[in-house]
Amino acid sequence: MGSKPWLSPAPTYRTLETYWDSDEDAPGPRCGHTLTAVAATKTHGPRLILFGGATAIEGGASSSSPGIRLAGVTNSVHSYDVLTRKWTRIRPAGEPPSPRAAHAAAAVGTMVVFQGGIGPAGHSTDDLYVLDLTNDKFKWHRVVVQGQGPGPRYGHVIDLVAQRYLVTVSGNDGKRVLSDSWALDTGQKPYAWQRLNPEGDRPSARMYATASARSDGMFLLCGGRDSSGAPLADAYGLLMHRNGQWEWTLAPGVSPSPRYQHAAVFVGARLHVTGGALRGGRAIEGEAAVAVLDTAAGIWLDRNGLVTSSRNTKGHAEYDPSLELMRRCRHASASVGVRIYIYGGLRGDMLLDDFLVAENSSIQSDINSPILTPERASNLSSPRFNQPNISSFGTTATSDDGPEFPSSGSLSMDKNSMEKLREASAAEAEAANAVWQAAQAASAVPAEETSVYDDNSPAAETASDASDNEADVRLHPRAVVVAKEAVGNLGGMVRQLSLDQFENESRRMIPSNNDLSYPTKKFARQKSPQGLHKKVISTLLRPRNWKAPANRRFFLDSYEVGELCYAAEQIFMQEPTVLQLKAPIKLFGDLHGQFGDLMRLFDEYGFPSTAGDITYIDYLFLGDYVDRGQHSLETITLLLALKIEYPENVHLIRGNHEAADINALFGFRIECIERMGENDGIWAWTRFNQLFNYLPLAALIEKKIICMHGGIGRSIHSVEQIEKLERPITMDAGSIILMDLLWSDPTENDSVEGLRPNARGPGLVTFGPDRVTDFCKKNKLQLIIRAHECVMDGFERFAQGQLITLFSATNYCGTANNAGAILVVGRGLVIVPKLIHPLPPPIQSPETSPEHVADDAWMQELNIQRPPTPTRGRPQPDLDRSSLAYI
Repeated sequence: MGSKPWLSPAPTYRTLETYWDSDEDAPGPRCGHTLTAVAATKTHGPRLILFGGATAIEGGASSSSPGIRLAGVTNSVHSYDVLTRKWTRIRPAGEPPSPRAAHAAAAVGTMVVFQGGIGPAGHSTDDLYVLDLTNDKFKWHRVVVQGQGPGPRYGHVIDLVAQRYLVTVSGNDGKRVLSDSWALDTGQKPYAWQRLNPEGDRPSARMYATASARSDGMFLLCGGRDSSGAPLADAYGLLMHRNGQWEWTLAPGVSPSPRYQHAAVFVGARLHVTGGALRGGRAIEGEAAVAVLDTAAGIWLDRNGLVTSSRNTKGHAEYDPSLELMRRCRHASASVGVRIYIYGGLRGDMLLDDFLVAENSSIQSDINSPILTPERASNLSSPRFNQPNISSFGTTATSDDGPEFPSSGSLSMDKNSMEKLREASAAEAEAANAVWQAAQAASAVPAEETSVYDDNSPAAETASDASDNEADVRLHPRAVVVAKEAVGNLGGMVRQLSLDQFENESRRMIPSNNDLSYPTKKFARQKSPQGLHKKVISTLLRPRNWKAPANRRFFLDSYEVGELCYAAEQIFMQEPTVLQLKAPIKLFGDLHGQFGDLMRLFDEYGFPSTAGDITYIDYLFLGDYVDRGQHSLETITLLLALKIEYPENVHLIRGNHEAADINALFGFRIECIERMGENDGIWAWTRFNQLFNYLPLAALIEKKIICMHGGIGRSIHSVEQIEKLERPITMDAGSIILMDLLWSDPTENDSVEGLRPNARGPGLVTFGPDRVTDFCKKNKLQLIIRAHECVMDGFERFAQGQLITLFSATNYCGTANNAGAILVVGRGLVIVPKLIHPLPPPIQSPETSPEHVADDAWMQELNIQRPPTPTRGRPQPDLDRSSLAYI
């Protein structure tokens, strides 16, 4: 049973010994309070904030009147330091909320938001009170919210969804039990509540339910008491789709017991549910008092494992002190890491002041739950794509009636740039040929034999499957474009252009690439410092205000580079050679050390952070992170740090420049030496290349789209051939399959079929549209997305749309004047291109700008030594970089 992640039983709780300086610091007996986990700050570790509740009861066994009445309602605040296990009463400055119980609370970063409840004076207002714990001076704030809100209520739930939306559901307004749901966008001022109208299976009216938000943005409502007083056993997930539509989905599985006045909190994908009451206030007893809803597996578990029927009676089980400990209601729970904490509550007519802890199973369920993702998700998101003036994923575009951008056809190369590109494909061809010869010599199978393919081979039968009734992959008829005018009021405007307006789509440029074999150094394997990748992210992930270091010195030393590489390498080692990914997902093409373009793309179209859109959409980078540009170190270290921070959401595959033989020649090695010193630079460069050998080589999206860096060449006929490549793998050991995967290109246009020699060098090929069609048909795929070639619009269709080339770096090598693009694959498998144009030359003193001089010197010297191969396609207009047509 323990070997299956989805069968990990519910944990056992135990009493935790805690400390305080004075009796006032101890929270004491109470119920109806909240317990909220707050992230660590610069001066404090993680904390639990306990607020409000009832500290006394009236009535009970000693009273002549039936039942009990809560009393001693308070607004005191107590902080528990997780690291020191010490309670402290805090007295924040500012006007506190009134004393209350049965209220709701949620953490927003290092702040806690409180709303609603009931106190001595009756219902509390629906004002939002924020307890700011960011600095040492704690302070209360009352948030001004415009318009109508949820209104006064108690017994409701609230939590922060997707690190942005405060969502509150259900409760009692003093007149009736409620079923409504509201959301407040914490990223949009002025603040305003929005009443939601979710689709799907809506939960019935209830109060005293629980709710907790999963880290990927799902809000899960569990149990409660209906208007007749009956306890409920159901659970519902609330999701917001990329088009802004919310939807309820009934969670599967059989709950151990109906319940209300219980507590619940997520750890990973497992919702830990404890205690609660049945009709008449009778406490839940026995095994049903501790349960887990595993949202990844779609099942309920108790301490014995899988629950197949309700167990709401104690029965004749032997007395278990740990279960008796959980016989309580009106308590509160919170989680920090893998630990679940519980404080206080009510058992019969006795208030509790104990503090309990348990640990989630060491085997964590995957949070990418397929169970609670509504089947209608694709249908919800697709209609919006058909609206011509609204881009995918909520990016608003301007009306077609407004001033138009210059067509991307005006992004052209001047005559001198063309000559520079024509001058030197020889260098790249020579390097490519060297790699080819090494691979051919190392391969046990002759090149001629690898191109023979048997249509009846198992590879043809075991290719990716795709259901005929699922959504088809299609390219959206309009692309999103951002202009960056240097002057005027059009700067940063977002527009949409019909794909028919992209005049350059038949133009493609061949970039430069290579790989030689240097002896790999052995490094001691040490555990990566926990804060290192966070240091990288905080330093580099600044889409709006990142600036290149003035002295070019890189901020990490070689030891830190080694630690970062080791931590990322451990993740890559566990991943398959062909990644299996889900939509929605963003795809990035070649970046080539142009870190400024990466920041611009993040700024315009979202970035991978909880402050950005990582909770809604995954990221896939298609290789060629280094070489050519002057900030390869920033590019690769940030992507590795993001991979460590979001291993399930950020994905990297290998490009042909992720090889020592290539990046020794095209800029990365010399950048490491120049910016880190010779010894440290060579050490770091070697360590990066050791890591590159572990990178996955391709990715499948929804089993319908295959993504790779180069192409299928002459030798790749099935996905299984790629899957069989074992890593770590060097370029010379990878045989012809790896060479084709990372180096091959489509032919010049759809009229050129079959296999043709590649201008990159001897032994390399281009493949025609007939190869693309055959490959997709045999593998039940609908689209190939690849990078590897500079294309003028940042993306280009081939084989009647069955293949798309993607390139994200603008003005490649300082001469191409191309746009950069990303592709956004929506849940409905509609693909939207999103573009940025090259930045115009600086207006003020471009010749004297240190950054401009450094950029030009770096690029020009590299172009002279290792120029890229020339552009292909129709002739380019003779435009100068300073002309209005360029801008």
